[in-house]
Amino acid sequence: MKQRVIGITGGVATGKTTVSDYLHHTYSLPILDADLYARAALTGDRLSQICDRYGQEILDQQGNLDRRKLGNIIFANLSDRHWLEKLTHPYIKECLIAEATRLAPSTIVMVIPLLFEANMQDLVTEIWAIASDQELQLQRLMSRNHLSETEALQRIASQMPQTKKIELANVTIINSDNTEALFSQVDQALFNSQIIKY
Repeated sequence: MKQRVIGITGGVATGKTTVSDYLHHTYSLPILDADLYARAALTGDRLSQICDRYGQEILDQQGNLDRRKLGNIIFANLSDRHWLEKLTHPYIKECLIAEATRLAPSTIVMVIPLLFEANMQDLVTEIWAIASDQELQLQRLMSRNHLSETEALQRIASQMPQTKKIELANVTIINSDNTEALFSQVDQALFNSQIIKY
């Protein structure tokens, strides 16, 4: 039996974590979060390469990467963002594959914000795009990450447009801040045998 791998993607602050947490707590599905592997990727040799490129001022007082400083650089400059993605994406993909293999043949969920941008569609058997009203998305992001409107808009603009992700996904789940409606859509998607698998 082929392993079912649900790929959850969507723009920043659209509700991907809310959906994956629900799937984990309600259905006991294992969650593989690309963002956690991305954090792990920014250590060791790769952190040294980042320091070589941007200097020691990219670190905080404890000698750890200052993610906000790095974010301000990469979200303002496309070439810097591409450089960082080239440095980290192979590691993230390796981690996702290894953990999926370990958990096979169980159904699993991969939360990959840049699933399309990083060409990781081959890791999943179906794709769910979490979408949200753009003003709501902006307010969530500013509040959650303590960002200015300019910083938040830079982060949203750095990703594939929401309309394109919806077009490429098998399932679209709309997060309007009504959790009951959100979870009802998740239930329907989980048990919908008509989904066209990749």
